[in-house]
Amino acid sequence: MANTNLANAKTAKNDEFYTQYPDIQKEINAYLDYDPNVFRGKTVLLPCDDPEWSNFTKFFAQNFELLGLKKLISTSYAPESKKYKIPYQPTLFETSQPYFDNDKSKTHGKIFVLTDDVTGDGRINLEDLQWQYLEGDGDFRSKEIRKLRDEADIIVTNPPFSLFREFMAWLIESNKQFIIIGNKNAIAYKEVFPLIMNNVIWFGPSITGGDREFMVPRSYITHSSSLRIDEEGNKYLRVPGVHWFTNVDHGRRHEPLKLMTMAENFKHSKHKEVRGRKEYIHYENYDAIEVPFSDAIPSDYDGIMGVPISFLDKYCPEQFEILGITDRGNEFGIKTKEYTPQDTPLYGDLNRRGAIMVDGKLKSTFARLLIRKKQSQ
Repeated sequence: MANTNLANAKTAKNDEFYTQYPDIQKEINAYLDYDPNVFRGKTVLLPCDDPEWSNFTKFFAQNFELLGLKKLISTSYAPESKKYKIPYQPTLFETSQPYFDNDKSKTHGKIFVLTDDVTGDGRINLEDLQWQYLEGDGDFRSKEIRKLRDEADIIVTNPPFSLFREFMAWLIESNKQFIIIGNKNAIAYKEVFPLIMNNVIWFGPSITGGDREFMVPRSYITHSSSLRIDEEGNKYLRVPGVHWFTNVDHGRRHEPLKLMTMAENFKHSKHKEVRGRKEYIHYENYDAIEVPFSDAIPSDYDGIMGVPISFLDKYCPEQFEILGITDRGNEFGIKTKEYTPQDTPLYGDLNRRGAIMVDGKLKSTFARLLIRKKQSQ
C-alpha cells in the first residue's frame, strides 16, 4: 500500500522522519526561481526541527544571507515526549555546552535562534546559532510555540505525520505563509480538501509523483523492504506518496496543462484504458465523466470530469476549477444517486466513490477530484 510507512507511523506515534537536504533545497529553490525575494527580510520558523538532526535548520542557517533572512527560529520537541524505544542519551553537542542541564535535556524542548554573526568570521551561518531550553516540551500546540508562530512570517517544516490535521489547522489559524511536507492522501481529509478546492493551499512544485527517502532514528524498528542502512549505520526509509503543501506561490501552478481533443485522446493516448474508445464513461451517481489519467483530460468537453488526485501536480487555477471530490457525501451538490447496501452487495459502499458500469456491473473508482474547465479556456 502506498502509504503503509506513514500509516504505521501514525499508529505507533513514531514521527521521527527526517527530510533529506537535497529535497529541501530543490523545493525552496523553486520558490526562489519564481520570486527571488520571497524570504528576504522575513522571519522563518521551523517548529519541529532540532539542528542536530534537522536538515531544515541546516539549510536555512547555511543560506541565511543568500535568502536575505531577518531571523531564523528553530524549535525541538522534548526527547521523553517522543517515547524512544531506547533510553535517551544527549549528544556531545548538548553536553559540551556550559548551560547543559541533564533534567531539562529530557523534558524540555530547545529553541535555536539565528540573527547575527556571533563568531565574528564575517558570515551568518550555522555556526552562529544560539540555543537555550524552552520553558515547556516544545509541542507546537503550546502557548510558547504559538507565540513564536505569531512572530514568524513563513513556517517551514516536516510536521509530525500523526498530527497532520492538527498541524494544518494550526497553520491556517495563524494566517501565515508555510511550506510543509506530508502524505498526498491528506487532501481527502475534511479539514484539508476545502482549502485545496478554494485555492487556500496547493501542492509545492518539486515533488510530482514518486517517493522520497527519509532518515529515521537508529532505534526505529520495521521489517519494511524500504529500509536502507548506510555504511555508518544510519537508517533511511523510502516513503511513497509524499508531497509538499504550501500557500506560497510558485511558477509551476500557473502553467496550463496541454490538452488534446476527445478524438485525439481516443486515437493517440498512451493509456490502453483510453486509446480506442469512442466515448468517456459517465458515472452512474455523478453528472460527470470518468477521466482516469490527467493527460487524458479532453480539451473539447465543458462538463464536469472526475480525475485522479495526482491531477493536483498539474493543476493550474486559471485553467480549471475544482468543484468537489468523490471521497465525500453530497456536500458539494454534484451527486445524483445514493446507493443502498442491497444495490451493491458485491462491491461494498459505492457512495464514497464514483460508480461506473463495466460489462453490465457496477464498479467503484478510486477517489476522484471533480473539475471543470474554466470558460475562458
